[in-house]
Amino acid sequence: MDASETPKPVRPLPCSAVLTHHWLVRLRGGEKVLEACGELLPEAPIYTLVHDPGGIVGSPLRHRRVCTSVLQRLPGAVRHYPKLLPLHPWAYRRMRLPPVDLVLCSDAALAKAMTPDARSKVVCYCHSPARYIWDLADEYRRTLPAALRLAWGPLCRRLQAADRAAAQRVDVFIANSRHVAARIKRHYGRDAVVVYPPVELPAAPPAAAREDFYLCVGYHVAYKRLDLAIEACRQLGRRLVVIGDGPDVRRIDPARDTHVQLLGWQSAEAINAHLAHAAALLFPGQEDFGIVPVEALAHGCPVVAYAVGGATETVVPDKTGVWFEEQTVAGLIDAMQRCARLTFDPQELHTHAQQFSRARFLHELRDVLERVL
Repeated sequence: MDASETPKPVRPLPCSAVLTHHWLVRLRGGEKVLEACGELLPEAPIYTLVHDPGGIVGSPLRHRRVCTSVLQRLPGAVRHYPKLLPLHPWAYRRMRLPPVDLVLCSDAALAKAMTPDARSKVVCYCHSPARYIWDLADEYRRTLPAALRLAWGPLCRRLQAADRAAAQRVDVFIANSRHVAARIKRHYGRDAVVVYPPVELPAAPPAAAREDFYLCVGYHVAYKRLDLAIEACRQLGRRLVVIGDGPDVRRIDPARDTHVQLLGWQSAEAINAHLAHAAALLFPGQEDFGIVPVEALAHGCPVVAYAVGGATETVVPDKTGVWFEEQTVAGLIDAMQRCARLTFDPQELHTHAQQFSRARFLHELRDVLERVL
């Protein structure tokens, strides 16, 4: 669908279906995709590893029937499910799905390992092959307690084998970017259709003046490289506003990092207000797609992004933002300085973001599912 076209309403699919998802404990990018998938399948229940209703307050997903794995019964599992990783393949396989026409799986882990009925077509919308057992396995190992690091090698190989076997039961893979499609091919030996995820976009870019601060938004783990943004802003003497949570946020020292304003999780309205005023969004990590940069562009905010992964498909150098190719503080500083010398048209940024709209996602996804059925 062309960004200039007026989207037509998308009708729900006339089939019996279930939705599956890796885990349903908080609202992030994957859960926003799941919400949109639910528009096409309004009666479909959700099957997932563990579920925390308190983590999805305000989402339409809260009104769905949710079926969980046996791990849900374990005390503390909703908070500590990552520590139960050795049990995940077994728990997913024990989940037997009902006899329906379609299983639409939203997955960044092993949700595709649930056992479908023989009559069902299985379509997997893959946010990413599980990073912690594939591309970032070594980094994940370093986060484990010393006593568990020796066991990680055999466990990781077992998880990879389970993930690869589950992938062969999928009829059609959909990737959220060309970057992820290449990883699906590399890890699973499967081709994938690319359908970019849905992004909530304002009708027009806000008419607001840019202010003298940079912005980072998200769940900040090591590979997202918040550390680069903090140090680059320190050296440039610029203020950095950090929205979100995560292990790297807890490493911020208020006494040392006086240039950093940490806001924690914020409402969508608060995030949008910051996007409307920031000098630029800093996106120094490698993401599979990255919804936040598109949201920034829709609010007229340029993006300074690491030139690997999904950002290369959403940010146009010198038109909607700036890339940097060396993932270092010096590389980020150079990109921030180049960005500051450029003039960006908020309307042009907003128009570019329209190709990632929710309406476009629903039409493209429905077309794929109709072909499968």
